[in-house]
Amino acid sequence: MSDLPARGVQGAATIGRHPLHPMLIPFPIALLTAALGTDVAGQRSPDPFWPRASRLLLTSGLATGLAAGAVGSLDYATIERARAVTAGRLHAIGNVAALGLTAANLFARRDRPRRIVASDVALTAAVAGLLAVTGFLGGELSYRYKIGVAEPEGPQLT
Repeated sequence: MSDLPARGVQGAATIGRHPLHPMLIPFPIALLTAALGTDVAGQRSPDPFWPRASRLLLTSGLATGLAAGAVGSLDYATIERARAVTAGRLHAIGNVAALGLTAANLFARRDRPRRIVASDVALTAAVAGLLAVTGFLGGELSYRYKIGVAEPEGPQLT
């Protein structure tokens, strides 16, 4: 007998039966990961486009990450199963750390808007790495632990 849940559990943050958190997370993941590419390009090129692009991606990633995090926090607070499994705790802590590092990264760049330095790239790479781990853990929460999974209504087709 498996210790995995047989049934899914819905969170409080839904539209109809569709959970909001999975709808929002692609934005910060894509934006904050893309910033690594613009940071690398900006270190290799004197073109001021790259530092501007990085700041825009980081700022947008932070804003959308805060929105996804707010919804995720609501789910975390209302779904006991999310708090009970290690994957849930690590997912939450890792995402808070990623947003904190992104804010620190933006703060560090404030006095040099036209230049990207090695520490900028390192912070961006750390965030991209963290998001790879927390994204995997989020998948575990959905697919393995059935968190945010609505049970189908009516007869099942086989």
